[in-house]
Amino acid sequence: MRASNTQCLGFLLFLIGVLQCKALARYTFVVEETPYKRLCSTKNILTVNGQFPGPTLYVHKGDTIIVDVYNKAKYNITIHWHGVKQPRYPWSDGPEYITQCPIQPGAKFSQKVIFSIEEGTLWWHAHSDWSRATVHGAIVIYPKKDSSYPFPKPDAEVPIILGEWWKKPIMEVYHEMLRTGGDPNVSDAYTINGQPGDLYPCSKQDTFKLRVEQGKTYLLRIINAAMQDLLFFSIANHSVTVVATDASYTKPLTRDIITISPGQTIDVLLKANQNPDHYYMAARVYSSALGVAYDNTTTTAVVEYSGKYAPTSPTPLPQLPYYNDTSSSVNFTGSLRSLASDEHPIDVPKNITNHFIFTISVNSFPCPNNSCAGPNGTRLAASVNNISFTNPSIDILQAYYYGIKGVFGTRLPSFPPYIFNFTADDLPLDLETPKRGTEAKVLKYNSTVDLVFQGTNLEAGTDHPIHLHGYSFYVVGWGFGNFDLKKDPLDYNLVDPPLQNTIAVPKNGWTTIRFRADNPGVWFMHCHIERHLTWGMDTAFIVRNGVPPNTHLLSPPPDMPPC
Repeated sequence: MRASNTQCLGFLLFLIGVLQCKALARYTFVVEETPYKRLCSTKNILTVNGQFPGPTLYVHKGDTIIVDVYNKAKYNITIHWHGVKQPRYPWSDGPEYITQCPIQPGAKFSQKVIFSIEEGTLWWHAHSDWSRATVHGAIVIYPKKDSSYPFPKPDAEVPIILGEWWKKPIMEVYHEMLRTGGDPNVSDAYTINGQPGDLYPCSKQDTFKLRVEQGKTYLLRIINAAMQDLLFFSIANHSVTVVATDASYTKPLTRDIITISPGQTIDVLLKANQNPDHYYMAARVYSSALGVAYDNTTTTAVVEYSGKYAPTSPTPLPQLPYYNDTSSSVNFTGSLRSLASDEHPIDVPKNITNHFIFTISVNSFPCPNNSCAGPNGTRLAASVNNISFTNPSIDILQAYYYGIKGVFGTRLPSFPPYIFNFTADDLPLDLETPKRGTEAKVLKYNSTVDLVFQGTNLEAGTDHPIHLHGYSFYVVGWGFGNFDLKKDPLDYNLVDPPLQNTIAVPKNGWTTIRFRADNPGVWFMHCHIERHLTWGMDTAFIVRNGVPPNTHLLSPPPDMPPC
């Protein structure tokens, strides 16, 4: 009888284990070099499972999955699940030296990805060096199985991933920028789903084609995976209706042109309501910084209607705004509103416990004998409240969790250390040099944050798409010039502000976000223009545990990559 009970117990434990395994879908990501031909030449690029863009993950709201990441490349790698909250579990969030040390060549890391309130489109990408140029892919988060979209079900859904392509290996571009101290070389092409399109040499045969039927509706899940640029996007002779951004539903917004920041996702409905023909969808740069080089090319894909007809020649091309049309950019971004329905309510913090103002600046450091390629022989840098972030030798999360001293500080200023006319045309040179440091901002659990990002005109005023890990935030206000503490909050939208994880702070302007610090852990915040991140426009929020055990940071997994 004793043996029989033991057998029954063993079988029960086995059954529980099987059920648990079935509950968590498992995916394999193999990071490896793969040859790809673009723009008439072939080079090796980092890929996941040999695919560029990488594989799309399909989940439902509230799912948890495991992704086994094998690094078969010659570079360190990490993978970030952009916009996924990872409640109480930053261990799998991915930014190197913030929440983990990188996965070294030949090593493996099993990452638990915990979905919670997200619904719509997000994406995953490498978060080490500049590997994300080719190591990225879409995440499609369907409603729960007993739920549906808050708009009529589309006839088909298609990820549209916007990216950049360099003829040179991306790590050469990255290391050359570090060596010279100047701006990196601009890309040679933009891409739609990995293809440059008809307007580039040796590209027409492989241009991405979206085949549609007249009268049907298509959900385009648009992702800006570009490294350095905000992009304008449009489809010739068609409008699109925005229904979500950053995996949060919006009030329907119909536009001919959208602006999308690096890191941002926008879901749009495309109605195939034109005469059967071929129409270009196209994207090109929005670049507001004076005197900064940019890629002046246009990527295209083709919307092809089904049926028998003679396509118009040349194929109609949408009229996109001029490259520095700030008005077109902010008019779109500033028109987004949360759906804020009974089924999809919002909860904008009203009683604020933490008020912060962060200046976000492009800066410079002096070089010996003015030998660098930045302005006046300097080395370009960037900062948050005049601190240019420096990566530590081990990750901040590990140091925080285990109480390891000397890895990071907690003295990021709550307000600008120097007050001046931040957006003036001419600023003193002595303001351009920041301090270096690894400083974070500590928040009490469940505290509320009102954070103003103030752009500056140091070195070069430009737009800054700021991304916060572990959270979405409400964008309650924005404007040009210097933030006015007395006047500007009076115009905040506290009724239906968009809920986002990435927001473009306008050139020489400001943006205010609000969120509740209810996700304990260490969470990176940075500009999603890759050179600005590298130069130091980053920091981290450390959110303390709450009192009940279910508000505590969860324990680390056993296979965290070693430092």
